[in-house]
Amino acid sequence: MTPSDTAATLDAESTDPASRDLTDGFHLLIDALKLNGVETIYNVPGIPITDLGRYAQAEGLRVLSFRHEQSAGYAAAAAGFLTKKPGICMTVSAPGFLNGLTALAHATTNCWPMILISGSSEREVVDLQQGDYEEMDQLAIARPHCKAAYRILHARDIGVGVARAIRSALTGRPGGVYLDIPGALLGQVMDEAEGAASLIKVVDPAPAHFPGPDAVARAVEVLQGAKKPLIILGKGAAYAQADETVKRLVETLGFPYLPMSMAKGLLPDTHPLCASAARSMVLKEADCVFLIGARLNWLLGHGKGKQWGEPGSKTFVQIDIEPKEIDSNQPIAAPLVGDIESCCTALLDAIGDDWQKPSEDWTGGVSTKVKGNVEKMSSQLRNNSNPMNYYAALGVLKKAIADRPDTILANEGANALDMTRSIVDIHKPRKRIDVGTWGIMGVGMGNAIAAAVETGCPVLAVEGDSAFGFCGMEVETICRYNLPICIVVMNNNGIYRGDDVNKSGGSDPAPTVFVPDARYDRMMEAFGGHGVHATTPDELGRAVEEALSSGRPTLINAVIDPKAGKESGNIGSLNPQSVVAKMREQAKIGAA
Repeated sequence: MTPSDTAATLDAESTDPASRDLTDGFHLLIDALKLNGVETIYNVPGIPITDLGRYAQAEGLRVLSFRHEQSAGYAAAAAGFLTKKPGICMTVSAPGFLNGLTALAHATTNCWPMILISGSSEREVVDLQQGDYEEMDQLAIARPHCKAAYRILHARDIGVGVARAIRSALTGRPGGVYLDIPGALLGQVMDEAEGAASLIKVVDPAPAHFPGPDAVARAVEVLQGAKKPLIILGKGAAYAQADETVKRLVETLGFPYLPMSMAKGLLPDTHPLCASAARSMVLKEADCVFLIGARLNWLLGHGKGKQWGEPGSKTFVQIDIEPKEIDSNQPIAAPLVGDIESCCTALLDAIGDDWQKPSEDWTGGVSTKVKGNVEKMSSQLRNNSNPMNYYAALGVLKKAIADRPDTILANEGANALDMTRSIVDIHKPRKRIDVGTWGIMGVGMGNAIAAAVETGCPVLAVEGDSAFGFCGMEVETICRYNLPICIVVMNNNGIYRGDDVNKSGGSDPAPTVFVPDARYDRMMEAFGGHGVHATTPDELGRAVEEALSSGRPTLINAVIDPKAGKESGNIGSLNPQSVVAKMREQAKIGAA
């Protein structure tokens, strides 16, 4: 055989499908994710993604299966916050997709990178509305609730689709991305070498964004002119993982700072400049507010109202990577558009060594207020009431976190959320995950699972009994994967309070009342975990210490006085009943 004959034979074999190494959509999608550093997938198996999960696990990815898509999605969103890489959630079509969509919107609202990958019906069937199994135009539904949405129709485009999803999730302000995977795509076959060549490794998806020199000079001038300055740290600053730079800026400026709930621990809550215990004072009296990764949304009263003092009494400086965020609620005198690390570094370089910190009149006054409020609170935290109130229980949990500062605190509820946030100090960055910007319930178990999986740290999940009801079946997931999570359910027999009554006199319980004296601890025991029924602070303290020491999945049913708590926690003003009552009171005053 001549060399030309040999070449012709090889060429013929290379075009013969039976002689080539082939790959398929399943493995191309997995390879694309692995190429871009994905290590974990949170999912609920089902048609058409069951085999995708099996293959992913076989290829070395960690695949955690949940009992409900919302919890899987919340875990992926929390993973994005903790790692600065897109958390991956995988769901089935239609109903499963819709369950995951809540979590995707939650991620986008919180500015966390997440990718929701859902199986779907074939495009031609959906467009003609021919009644396919779980038929739904998922791409159209997803678009309003995320940063970007893409559909992949051909195996050769999987690499591009995954790359676009990753870059969209991370570039600029992070957020959620939807990736639509028709079932037939996964079974498409192509040449293995061509498939490998089609994959894309995303390079520098979140490049640094430096503020302009004029913007930096303007900000320094405004900050230096402040007499009563205040820094507000948002969860965007925690997400940035620029911990040392932010700490150095705060301490160089010498400003009191107020951390939003998920920014707690960026500097320790026990830091001498922390003004959390003087929140009302500093918000009202500050003349200059410096927002670092925080938004003037509802969580800060939009920067308006009585809590902010007289209208027009404040000047605002703001760091945000999204230009459209500036002036969203208040005029920003000195906007710094860029990433947290770059903006803080630029400010530190511009400040120099001759920076004049604010007067002792301001910082000392804030410190005095903080100390006084902490002392007032401390006596309430030491009570040994039976049944416990929130202060007694949270005094124990405050000590547990102080003793083990690497523990991640996952937290949700109404009173259980608000009081934990204000009482339990956090000492290290990204050690608190809660309901976020939406104030959404049901995130607790997903957050706790992601925290344990992504960090390897022990997790203390403090749950209101109502919030726990949204996601409680995930205790089976926790036990199945033997995760080091200790759940404390603050059980006061109802929503807000457990002592409400049916005003009609009928036999049905009031809408906010649950089964009295429920034993949530026995749910954990049913799945092989450790359950504890705690009625006193001493019992609670011993159980938490044992759980965090052992790393064993544990649920503590902490019995709270049904009369403890208040309507809607600290946001009762949003309750229409409260608004109506206020209007009636004002009407009485006007008539008088």
